[in-house]
Amino acid sequence: MSSLDIPDDTDLDQLSERARQDMAQVRPVLEKIADKWTIMILTVLCPRPSRFNEIKRRLDGITHKALADALKRLERHGLVTRTVLPTAPIGVEYAITPLGHSLREPFEALCAWALAHADEMRRTER
Repeated sequence: MSSLDIPDDTDLDQLSERARQDMAQVRPVLEKIADKWTIMILTVLCPRPSRFNEIKRRLDGITHKALADALKRLERHGLVTRTVLPTAPIGVEYAITPLGHSLREPFEALCAWALAHADEMRRTER
């Protein structure tokens, strides 16, 4: 059983301690990938590298500053690369790294879940 599984009454104290230890490792990683825009940015970049304005157009509602900050953060965490293109004027292209690409499957599953349960979530909002 994974420490993220819901434990039964047996060895609850031991499982609880292991869960706390696991969460201590999981939390900083999730904080880097589970913010408002990261999942959507990485999803946009999965199929092909893109320039800043193309990413911005595909993410309706993101501000210039929010996108710039998120891309810098994703680059710093090793999930995105930034390549300066030899064009006039100079262009910049962003691409997902192999580490970032490894998030594709779980992010697609999360997006599929969101689509499948969007109506239910809207109905239960208070």
